[in-house]
Amino acid sequence: MAKITPPSPARRVPPPSLPPSPPARTSAAAKRRGRPRGPFTQHRRIDTLRALLSRHPRGLTIYELARELEVTPRSMRRYLAEIRRDLELVNTTDKPGGTRLWRLAPGEVPRKIEVRRTQAYALLAARRLFESMKGSTLYEEIDLAAEKLLGVARRLGRGPNAGVADARLEERFLYLPFVGKDYEGHTEALDDLFQAVADLRPLRCRYRRAKDGTEERITIHPYAMVLYKDGIYCVGFHLGRGEIRTFLLDRMSDTECSSSERFDLPPDFKVDDYFQGTFGIFRGGVPHSVVIDFDARVAEFVRARRVHPSQVLTALPAGGVRLEMTIGDLTELGTWILGFGDTARVVEPPELIERLRRELTGALALYDTPAAPVKRTK
Repeated sequence: MAKITPPSPARRVPPPSLPPSPPARTSAAAKRRGRPRGPFTQHRRIDTLRALLSRHPRGLTIYELARELEVTPRSMRRYLAEIRRDLELVNTTDKPGGTRLWRLAPGEVPRKIEVRRTQAYALLAARRLFESMKGSTLYEEIDLAAEKLLGVARRLGRGPNAGVADARLEERFLYLPFVGKDYEGHTEALDDLFQAVADLRPLRCRYRRAKDGTEERITIHPYAMVLYKDGIYCVGFHLGRGEIRTFLLDRMSDTECSSSERFDLPPDFKVDDYFQGTFGIFRGGVPHSVVIDFDARVAEFVRARRVHPSQVLTALPAGGVRLEMTIGDLTELGTWILGFGDTARVVEPPELIERLRRELTGALALYDTPAAPVKRTK
């Protein structure tokens, strides 16, 4: 079990209002009852303080910092004690016996990152990957970063693009979701999960079981978040069961990210070890040797995709292709194969063949009895 190391309790600080910055945008998530506007994670608090001290390299007093961040000097002292765990600050004086000032250590001075237009376009092309998270503070952070990239992307081009100020390239790279999801009703759980992952904090929640719909109160150490087929999953250590499991955000409710505890990420943890390429979120135990023959009609489609790291493709005499791979869990594999209809045939293993036989028999039985006619209203 991962070790829990309780630090001093984290405290929320009112959002800074640094002139001449414009008023912060108020999202639907922020307006909701029970979701007060405030800093999202320790990272945002660090960024706010770093930005303020960057504008004042000689340093600021406790009282000046408190006035700029609109908190009391007493709160500012607690704030600095918390921030210093993650941000290196120097407490010094401008002269012997003078006022004590806080400033950034030399290594914390932010450096400018150069981004070319093509790099900005490449990052903006991935913007729609996160559309299902709209309404969450996490999405607001991503959207804010994207807005900054737009400023780079819309600069005047050079070379072949000389004089072209805005080719709107970010609108011409389109991502279409596999099956679109809407997490508007889960934004609080999403924010709590992201904060727990980012800050290595335990997450407590009610979790609904897929088999019978019952709920249980659990505590997990969330190691990583995964976006798979536009669903949000978490790989984490289940304290009650003493094992690493995969959790679906849709089944979480009444979430609470701990403010007084932290856990250690196992040094040998690799999120890729818990997934199976295209066949995703189920981590199998006993490996299965899978062989599938595809018809010539879909051979080009199969050759153009790498569905699993272990896959080996072999040409078949009639123009088809044979796919061989070793996979742990067969749950999602069957659905993928059935999507090929009569252009794919499983050669092995026998248990997968039997599973598909049952699926096809059950599907065919649905059409043995005529369906009731649909009553339409004019």
